[in-house]
Amino acid sequence: MTKSPAPPKSAKPTPPSPPSSFEAALTELETIVAAMEAGQMPLEASLAAYKRGAELLQYCQAALQDAQQQVRILEADTLKHFPPANTPADER
Repeated sequence: MTKSPAPPKSAKPTPPSPPSSFEAALTELETIVAAMEAGQMPLEASLAAYKRGAELLQYCQAALQDAQQQVRILEADTLKHFPPANTPADER
């Protein structure tokens, strides 16, 4: 029985899948930070973890910006239906 040859070392690993949610991304990012702070990762693994952490951070920042924009839109729409707070009650 012959063994199939090992893939070349220059073959790129499958890229990690995008996070399923903001919370999942944050949890994974926290795990990466804890592992890197422990200082037990080899250099290559540290670089890969740093890259993944940067991707997760970018994902989280984009998700937060999107949420902030949605809140601004909702607030703007809600405020259209209410008179300003400094308007006397009999003018409302």
